[in-house]
Amino acid sequence: MLRKTSVQLTTSLALGLLLAFALSACQPAEPEIREVRVVETQEVQVVQTQQVQVPVEFQMESARLQAVKDSGAVRCGVNSGVPGFGFLNDQGEFVGFDSDFCRALAVAIFNDATAVEFRPLTAAERFTALQTNEVDILIRNTTWTLSRDVELGTDFGPTTFYDGQGMMVRLDGGISSLDDMDGATVCVLAGTTTELNLADAFSSRGRTYEPLVFGTSDETRVAYDEGRCDGLTSDKSQLAGLRTALANPADHVILPETMSKEPLGPVWAQGDQQWGDVVRWVVNAIIIAEEKGITSQNVEEIAASDPQDPEVRRLLGIEGEFGALLGLAPDFVVNVIREVGNYGEIYDHHLGPAGTDIPREGSLNALWTQGGLIYAPPWR
Repeated sequence: MLRKTSVQLTTSLALGLLLAFALSACQPAEPEIREVRVVETQEVQVVQTQQVQVPVEFQMESARLQAVKDSGAVRCGVNSGVPGFGFLNDQGEFVGFDSDFCRALAVAIFNDATAVEFRPLTAAERFTALQTNEVDILIRNTTWTLSRDVELGTDFGPTTFYDGQGMMVRLDGGISSLDDMDGATVCVLAGTTTELNLADAFSSRGRTYEPLVFGTSDETRVAYDEGRCDGLTSDKSQLAGLRTALANPADHVILPETMSKEPLGPVWAQGDQQWGDVVRWVVNAIIIAEEKGITSQNVEEIAASDPQDPEVRRLLGIEGEFGALLGLAPDFVVNVIREVGNYGEIYDHHLGPAGTDIPREGSLNALWTQGGLIYAPPWR
């Protein structure tokens, strides 16, 4: 019985080995191995959402604006010797295009055009006055340049006048262009871009000149009128004003060449964004008012007439809270235009035929709707 069982086991074992060998012969020598990545999944509920605009409460934090309010006046650095822009008249009043933008800022803050402390500054003094906190704002025919914007710690507002450097000479001097001025003596103001532009203009033409440098516009004008210089160079707008103060204005002409770009506008010390916004948007309001036909004579009537133009409604404080955003009264623009006027009124009063007579039509200082560059962002 034991022998029979052993035979059966041996036979079964042999058959098993034969079957395993047969099966292994049918399989590849090396089985294919595939990587399987197991990813954990979660059921996510999709919810439809809606964008909602949540009002953000804005609080004015301008240290400069508060200091100005506490002092009761805007300290404005100005010119005192350029007719049309900044000039001390016979009554001892500061008048001019730039001076009126100082008054506009005072009206915006105090609703009082007399709440200005004018600080006459020379070209060499002006930036130091900003840096030492002698003035709150500089509105003194100052050119916006890269180095002044970056190196001097100042910010520039909207350009209020697009200018360019020119040359004034005598009609009987035999000079019709800069090319005729080789070896000439030129009166020039110290501490300005004028000196550098003059050097570039003559160098590029292969001409030489002798500069006679002065500290104030009045000194350059007097020296030129006395015949100490063959020409007087400055921004063309200033030359037009200075010519009116010469003994015989008709004996002098401004040459056609323009030596440079001179974008002029307000300047303030860096570090107070809200104060810059106040200055910037007061200027913009004055420009938009002209664009919309709003003048010192009709602004109150328009404000009371329920105007349908949405931007006019926002500009005059009928809708929105734009004054509050700046830390000013809701109707501050109404006050500014009533007391000082729109851009065109300010220009005509000081630079038009009744002033220094600098033609605006066809110039860069026309409104953008009339082919010029005077342009303000939307009031919204």
